[in-house]
Amino acid sequence: MSDTRPNTLNSTCALEKGRDIVARLNPPLEGQLADKYDDLVPDFAESLVEWAYGRHYARPGLDLKTRQLCTISALTVLGGQTGPQLKVNIQHTLSAGATRTEIIEAIWQMAVYGGLPAAINGLNAAHEVFEELDEAA
Repeated sequence: MSDTRPNTLNSTCALEKGRDIVARLNPPLEGQLADKYDDLVPDFAESLVEWAYGRHYARPGLDLKTRQLCTISALTVLGGQTGPQLKVNIQHTLSAGATRTEIIEAIWQMAVYGGLPAAINGLNAAHEVFEELDEAA
């Protein structure tokens, strides 16, 4: 069944667009998600790639770097329970072309909106990601 609504993507097109974005940010991501979650929620990985990346990240209006900076800002404000997702998205934000300074500033800006504890948790996550990258280099 095709989607006939104007200005919408069909699922196949959105999945392809999502996979293109994931290939740029984190090529093994879909496989990692499938290995971890598809036995619990069949097609979880494909659904996430199609919906989040293919329908949201692929939208016009903001470039990928800006979208990723928004993502880490939101995850920072949401707080400590988002730590694992924040770390993954800090890596994605670097892959999208942001500098470490831009990432730190986006996280620090969230002290105004999410409070100092949330910003400190975000800075700790960034510090851990940067340390891991430096050690691997």
